[in-house]
Amino acid sequence: MNKVSTAQASAGPPSTARSVSASGTVRSLAVLYLINQYPAVTHTFIKREVLALERLGVEVIRVAARAGKGLVDPSDMEEERRTTYLLRRPLALLEAAVWFVLLRPNRLAKALATTLRMLRNSDRGPLLHILYLLEACGVAALVRSTRAAHIHAHFGTNPAEVALLASQLSGVPYSFTVHGYDEYDKPEFIGLRSKIRGAAFVAAVSYYGRSQLYRWCDRIDQRKIRLIHCGIEAQFHDKAKDAPCDAARFLSVGRLCREKGQEVLIRAAAMMASAGHQFEVVVVGDGETRPELEMLIASLGLSQVVHLRGWLSSSDIRDEIVGARALVVASLAENLPVVIMEAMSLRRPVVATQIAGIPELVSPRESGWLVPASSVEALAAAMTECLMTPREELWAMGRRAHERVLALHDVDREAAALVDLFEKAGSQHHECPRTVRHFSSAVQ
Repeated sequence: MNKVSTAQASAGPPSTARSVSASGTVRSLAVLYLINQYPAVTHTFIKREVLALERLGVEVIRVAARAGKGLVDPSDMEEERRTTYLLRRPLALLEAAVWFVLLRPNRLAKALATTLRMLRNSDRGPLLHILYLLEACGVAALVRSTRAAHIHAHFGTNPAEVALLASQLSGVPYSFTVHGYDEYDKPEFIGLRSKIRGAAFVAAVSYYGRSQLYRWCDRIDQRKIRLIHCGIEAQFHDKAKDAPCDAARFLSVGRLCREKGQEVLIRAAAMMASAGHQFEVVVVGDGETRPELEMLIASLGLSQVVHLRGWLSSSDIRDEIVGARALVVASLAENLPVVIMEAMSLRRPVVATQIAGIPELVSPRESGWLVPASSVEALAAAMTECLMTPREELWAMGRRAHERVLALHDVDREAAALVDLFEKAGSQHHECPRTVRHFSSAVQ
């Protein structure tokens, strides 16, 4: 785990990297990235963004509560080494909190008042919110010791709460990216309006996501909601073969849970098999519904058709995409899945449900098929049509998919837009004294 050393903390802050803004001005910039679990097998989009920022010269200080489980990718293991984990040193968090009690009680009182407001409608117990405040004390220490100019959190749930509190404690601005349907399911419970109100900006990853944030913020704060897509790096798709896949194989990638709709996919596969079609479905991922999905596959006699592969490395998932005729996304709730971008960048069409941000990327009969969510019949019909589509037409669809995703989801371009937002937030923020530098070694 890469940490800011005690020597750095005592001798002064490390030099920050240089970033280039859209105007071409070279500036130094260090940003603390705050995530609940990092790295995680389902969060490759965060890793891509972090690495893209570093290619632009930004110093990214990775901070998380804990590491993800089941890491299989070598690059994830490298990211774990470079990340500071707050919950591995609980006594250090208490020490940082005591320092605020004794020497900066006004700042701590403000953060505590915010914590109590978050408690009012929360569906989580008070102890968790107190833990978030303790984590924020540790984050504030790291922010000030590293001279980070900005805090950026991923997800509008507890990471955004910790970022808000750490901003109040440290005096630097914060922002956060909202990704999923769960934030939109319970905005009052997570205090989303207050988090947006306090943020320098909030990143939405799709127009659909931005529309939902518009619903749950004050009108004056709508200007803060900025569209920053998740992106794909050129290395992921540059060497992909420009040809369709002739195999009768469909691929599904995602956590095994009700929201991802794998049960609908399996029942659609059963309908296709009963019609006499020869094909297979490879499901990559794991999660809480695996046992019931395994029973469903057995009960429908699909053991030779549907294969649950568990989590794979990024390179193995890429190989699975290339080896599939099409990606299938049967989700019941989504925002805009990154795996769709990955498949399209590799020139594979997509069969997906017509929900949330998915139609912003997948165009019917142009780059794939869109079906009503929860409809087994419609999904089976679309997959059958894909199975029967001639090679030349699949090739053309794959090429159009590739061109579309590159036009909308280039990770370096999106990272550059983030850098401009970070710098703008810093220029509008009044710098305050650095107060907790000497606690950095304790937190780490």
